[in-house]
Amino acid sequence: MTEITPKRAVVTGASSGIGAAAVRALRASGWDVVAVARRVDRLQALADETGAVPVAADVTDDASVAQLAETVLAGGGVDALINNAGGAFGLDSVAGGSISDWQRMYDVNVLGALRMTQAFLPALRASGRGSVLLLTSTAASTAYEGGAGYCAAKSGEEMLARTLRLEEAEHNVRVIEIAPGMVKTEEFSLNRLGDPNAADKVYAGVEKPLTAEDVAEVMAFSLNLPHHVNLDQVVLRPLAQAAQHKVIRTGS
Repeated sequence: MTEITPKRAVVTGASSGIGAAAVRALRASGWDVVAVARRVDRLQALADETGAVPVAADVTDDASVAQLAETVLAGGGVDALINNAGGAFGLDSVAGGSISDWQRMYDVNVLGALRMTQAFLPALRASGRGSVLLLTSTAASTAYEGGAGYCAAKSGEEMLARTLRLEEAEHNVRVIEIAPGMVKTEEFSLNRLGDPNAADKVYAGVEKPLTAEDVAEVMAFSLNLPHHVNLDQVVLRPLAQAAQHKVIRTGS
């Protein structure tokens, strides 16, 4: 069912984790890829490995996104935008929640996706086969203690995806939402908790959490389907995570 490539994609948050894995998966299936992140050294290493085009940008900055779009579109059209940049910061209760952490999560997960989508939507419409893929989370649909800020941000991004799908169908633009559960990457829990030991405990006893490559494979699959096939929302979890609140851990 795979369509003829090459096509051109822009992937945000590409310097590590799921974003870097998505660049690799798309390049392996024949896409031209623009890899976007803030960390130039990591982007260059990924570019050297995969042949992707590295462009440094910050999705939380209006001027940076505008410059990114100008740079990318000067080199040709775009067929897919992968809004992968995001993150969780802190595990505070609502009563003790950090306003700055909540603002940071909303800015990168929701407004970052909005900025990027607005910047590239004209090109995606012009493509005639454009796709917007948003990486959300199972946190968008299930609350948990200490997770209100992240759940709220991912819920906002999910609503962005659902609304955009309704608005852009008439322009032949697909909108795909990929919502992973527990994924073990090198930075997600570390960035959230700021402590390597605490980050390791998130996955303690879980035999096989999802990997960045697992998620990237699903992302690439959804984009490589014929354009009339829209995977509206894909939820994926490791087998050991039967639900957000039930995780099978060895020794427990």
